[in-house]
Amino acid sequence: MQAQVADLFTADYKAEPYWWERSPRPRLDAPSLPSSVDVAIVGSGYTGLCAALETARAGRSTLILDAEDAGWGCSSRNGGQISTSIKPGYEELSRLHGPEAAFAILKEGHNALAWIGEFIAAEKIDCDFTVPGRFHAAHNPRQYELMARAVGAQPKGLEVPAHVVPRAEQGRETGSERYHGGVVYEKHASLDPGRYHQGLLERARAAGATIIPHCRVNGIDREGGGHRLSTAKGSVLARDVVVATNGYTGRPTPWLRRRVIPIGSYIIATEPLPKAVMDRVMPTDRIVSDSRKVVYYYRPSPDRTRILFGGRVTSGETDPRRSGTLLHRDLVRLFPELAGSRVSHSWMGLVAYTFDTLAHTGSRDGVHYAMGYCGSGVSMAGYLGTRVGQKILGRAEGRTALDGIRFQTRPLYNGKPWFLAASVAFYRWRDGLGL
Repeated sequence: MQAQVADLFTADYKAEPYWWERSPRPRLDAPSLPSSVDVAIVGSGYTGLCAALETARAGRSTLILDAEDAGWGCSSRNGGQISTSIKPGYEELSRLHGPEAAFAILKEGHNALAWIGEFIAAEKIDCDFTVPGRFHAAHNPRQYELMARAVGAQPKGLEVPAHVVPRAEQGRETGSERYHGGVVYEKHASLDPGRYHQGLLERARAAGATIIPHCRVNGIDREGGGHRLSTAKGSVLARDVVVATNGYTGRPTPWLRRRVIPIGSYIIATEPLPKAVMDRVMPTDRIVSDSRKVVYYYRPSPDRTRILFGGRVTSGETDPRRSGTLLHRDLVRLFPELAGSRVSHSWMGLVAYTFDTLAHTGSRDGVHYAMGYCGSGVSMAGYLGTRVGQKILGRAEGRTALDGIRFQTRPLYNGKPWFLAASVAFYRWRDGLGL
């Protein structure tokens, strides 16, 4: 029987990420703002910390500024699912950029996936990193056929380990009867994003980077051979600047703000479930997504006691208690035996989409940036942050195939996605038609 709304949330329910239970937002000392630094980085998520790790270890004085606690944004709010990160396929990218560039762009997704596993191992970051694979489920028969054909016709040199799971065999991947088969991508991975961020933070600080939370950057202006950053705690002159704000890009960088679309992504964690129930509904440790445009994504918690279930449940932004109710409703549609389960955590974070659904990195007026991960940034954010740091150091390995791609915007767009409700409604309609 479906839990009543009044009973849906546990007595100790929290409107904050489940990951913060093990990795609360760090309480950092607030040092005085220096008068000048070699490198100033705006944003203390994966991108900013990985850039800082490169520059600080090379001996550059490195300052990281954040308007909130360190890692308060999506770096500690995401689902911890890791893929190859590039959303457009080879044919679409070839039409837009040519076959050679398309190949190189898709390779960057492969590089980012390989990089994060190697990086975590080299840095010895304890963050429950595993490679369980992803079950990408078809929400209708047409999508299954498209997915199966795509696996059998991967472009030469861009093949990834994957196998098709027909509907008759999908019970080994999921306890839901709502799907029509799917594909397992064998190298996709998962981690605890809060612990991963904490590991990055510790290593950036050990390398000598200074991190000042609750220090909002209000402006970035050219001065001499560098830039002056005006903040809530004074100003600082930096030779090099990195903007690593992704879904939280704001008014101080209007050119970038017009090129990323902030979209709320919502997640719930269930209360602990009996082992037998977990084994039925999620028989493996794989991460799961489906073929809807308005996608669901979910996984077992690292200790296999809960389900973490995410997606887009409203046309506009809403509060976590309402989104938690809607996400639980959709979870129960997939797994009816969870009707009596309750929600212990419900939260949201802002991801950044782009108009071409590609991440972008480069520099504008001397300010470096990497952002626009389109909801798949766990590996790509750190990978591109590392490359930005290498660019600042003048190293050739900092160059990527994503550099120099035109960063698009649209007329009348100023950073507030007034078109979001209509877009979500359109894609829900398409999903309902089985397109």
